[in-house]
Amino acid sequence: MIAIALRVIFWIAVLWLAFRWFEWRSLYAPSRVIEATPREVGLEYEDVEFVAEDTVRLHGWWIPHPEARGTILYCHGNGLNIANRIGLCRDLHSLGLNVFIFDYRGYGRSRGRPTEQGTYRDARAAYEVVRAKYDDADDPPVIVYGASLGGTIAAQLALDKPVRGAIFEASFTSVVDVGERLYPWLPVRRLAAFRYEAVKRVPHIAAPKLFASSRDDQLIPFELGKALYEAAAEPKAFFELTGSHDEAGWNQTPAYWPVFSAFIDRVFGPR
Repeated sequence: MIAIALRVIFWIAVLWLAFRWFEWRSLYAPSRVIEATPREVGLEYEDVEFVAEDTVRLHGWWIPHPEARGTILYCHGNGLNIANRIGLCRDLHSLGLNVFIFDYRGYGRSRGRPTEQGTYRDARAAYEVVRAKYDDADDPPVIVYGASLGGTIAAQLALDKPVRGAIFEASFTSVVDVGERLYPWLPVRRLAAFRYEAVKRVPHIAAPKLFASSRDDQLIPFELGKALYEAAAEPKAFFELTGSHDEAGWNQTPAYWPVFSAFIDRVFGPR
């Protein structure tokens, strides 16, 4: 009987560890390779090394604008790293904005290994980098902009720090809700260690918010993006994109750009 009990315990432990590994690999897809920099799209930038609350060393790019009316702090999605977002940085910069884009722990040149609480710490540390650019002002002119998983991180940051606005693109209510759609045969809600429950945070964000999701998104169901918007407090707006998860945006949906620009004007004032 003791031998049988030990075998059962062993296989339960194996299954639990297998699920933990599967969860982590499904949620995070980091790359350490920085294949390009903002200079390749004509942007001057500063390499910024900074430290999270738990002493993990992080990396980002500060892209200043000579006549900036505010700063976009960008939280990217779960794949690759900041080198894959330099075209986005160029577009944001063209609106008369400083841009700070950073890598979570385990991505690019940032040390460590990503976890839910770790990514929240990383975003708070990134905010402090921006605050320092404004002589440590209590309320610097910052919009936090999160895409996909980055939207859930942006939601937490908008509660932790004072922001003037928040943008959620191709994002979702919670990782558990996405997991149940993708893996309906698994007891995701019971076993998930990482939850990223943005739906519990957006009702408490008072700053203006813009949400955008696509019905063509093959990874994040449109309904979850719309449900996140519906849970949010006013003021808020929603725009329906077209295109797949990795392509949806103003390049695929040109009508999104004037809506996006108008949101920036509303928060920071016209150029």
